[in-house]
Amino acid sequence: MARVKGGPRAHARHRKVIKKAKGYYGRRKNCFRTAVQAVEKAGQYAYRDRRAKKRDFRALWIQRINAAVRQYGLTYSQFIHGLKLCSIDLDRKVLSDLAIRNPAEFETLAKQVQQALAQSAKKAA
Repeated sequence: MARVKGGPRAHARHRKVIKKAKGYYGRRKNCFRTAVQAVEKAGQYAYRDRRAKKRDFRALWIQRINAAVRQYGLTYSQFIHGLKLCSIDLDRKVLSDLAIRNPAEFETLAKQVQQALAQSAKKAA
């Protein structure tokens, strides 16, 4: 009986790794050992950055909301507090989008928040 060396299986595994390394520079794209290292590291970066992406976008939305709200004499934290007082449940992504694409609607929202904050200040005093 002939000895089985696993050539087709090894070739398929190599081809799979080389395919994932397509577009890399130098030997990383066509030399199996370096391609394995590069693909493994790329997977680590991808895993990490899928989580970091969520943090980055939330920070961006907050910055945009803060910039838009400053025009109406409010800070970001005051604005969010006012939204809670008004019982307006919009997430930061939607608020950021409103501030950029529909400034008129965002202005009405800011006015509502200013009124709610003024009312809560009167109650506290």
